[in-house]
Amino acid sequence: MNWIYEPWPWYVSGFMIALIMFLLIMVGKNFGMSGNLRTMCTICGAGNKADFFRFDWKAQRWNLVVVLGAIIGGFIAHEFLTVEEAVAINPNTVADLQALGFESAGKAYLPNELFDTSVFTDIKSLALLIIGGFLVGFGARYAGGCTSGHAISGLSDLQLPSLIAVIGFFIGGLIMIHFIFPLLF
Repeated sequence: MNWIYEPWPWYVSGFMIALIMFLLIMVGKNFGMSGNLRTMCTICGAGNKADFFRFDWKAQRWNLVVVLGAIIGGFIAHEFLTVEEAVAINPNTVADLQALGFESAGKAYLPNELFDTSVFTDIKSLALLIIGGFLVGFGARYAGGCTSGHAISGLSDLQLPSLIAVIGFFIGGLIMIHFIFPLLF
């Protein structure tokens, strides 16, 4: 059972992703997580208020199963397959994060400074999470999909808009981590 605790080689994970994408393309489906938010809003009746939510959500039921599988898989991985709490990251990155005030860097899976329950009493952390969540949601909608949808599904389907979106994601990530992140912390 120890083999499942170790990171899998890139060629095993890459092959599995390619196989799933091939099967989805063959049956005419597109993978992506952010589209499920639209489906869930439609199920809850948002179509009564906005035309954007008026579509046949039942055709997207299969993708809701993907979300359910991600939730169940994440729970199983955390509860039964996690041998240590910390993620193995580069010591230089740990030092840089600790210099910015993230003392839990290299010791916890998620930084306690952002994901602890105390975040709800700290105005700065709460504002960062709300603004960040809004920007991610708006960006995913504006780009016509999330990073997983564009980078995995769109690129494997050779879509030019997905290539442009992925390049934009990388540029935005580099700008964020090198210029904006140090200003915030």
